Amino acid sequence: MMINPKRDLGLLNGPVLLFGGPYSNLAATEAMQAEAQRLQIPPERVICTGDIIAYCAEPVETLELIRHWGIHVVQGNCEQSLGAGAPDCGCGFDSGSSCSLLSIEWYRYASQRVSPEQQYWMAELPGQVDFQLGSLRFSVVHGSTQSINEFIFPGTPQALKQARLSATAADVVVGGHCGIPFGERLERGYWLNAGVIGMPANDGTRDGWYLLLEPDSNGVTANWHRLPYQAQQSRQRMQQADLCDAYAQALTSGRWPSTDILPEADRLEPATPLKPQTLRLSY
Repeated sequence: MMINPKRDLGLLNGPVLLFGGPYSNLAATEAMQAEAQRLQIPPERVICTGDIIAYCAEPVETLELIRHWGIHVVQGNCEQSLGAGAPDCGCGFDSGSSCSLLSIEWYRYASQRVSPEQQYWMAELPGQVDFQLGSLRFSVVHGSTQSINEFIFPGTPQALKQARLSATAADVVVGGHCGIPFGERLERGYWLNAGVIGMPANDGTRDGWYLLLEPDSNGVTANWHRLPYQAQQSRQRMQQADLCDAYAQALTSGRWPSTDILPEADRLEPATPLKPQTLRLSY
């Protein structure tokens, strides 16, 4: 799938907060906004990697919270598909897979609720957001630098990550889409994923994840943080809306209903919570 033109924010001064996948989960998005306010990070230094609307029960409410917050948003495949009035989410799932079949219901639910004006806003989002922090150049995308719905997981071969990074002028790529937070030093540069807030990271916990980039005189430190929120509330909203019970259960079990998109290396044992990661980035 094609990627919209990019937006360059120029040089940013101060910590930058990144997160992905609100996924129509209003309670998680409210918790993320409250966390940004607690950290005193203004909207101009907050970036969402896309997929505001997806699995959960409050697509319009979540979208409007993000819009009124005034943060930067990279277009995800869900925004691209909903903005174009496409027949499916364009997530990149294999046809006939469990993930593909499970996406039909929530996509129909969301597409019936968004207004033409909201569709236009989603359609016009940038496909890439660039900025400089200290001496490092960052490019924020949804899937990869080549395709909005390409899955880049921790277990994706490093050579592919390097090739996608080398297609840009950036030192660091921050992606979304895959739903798992991670950071990796490549032969040249870094590939990071901020994680998502609207669904767990398939690690047996309810938490979402976000990424904080903190500059200093010697470089930038990338710190991943858990985001606790009222997951039971979001599950109840899904049940009240009669949405897919498999995803509703995932909010509180911490396990995805299907892992058919995951490389074998990324299929965690049920009781293996991810540990917060710190990665030092230097030029």
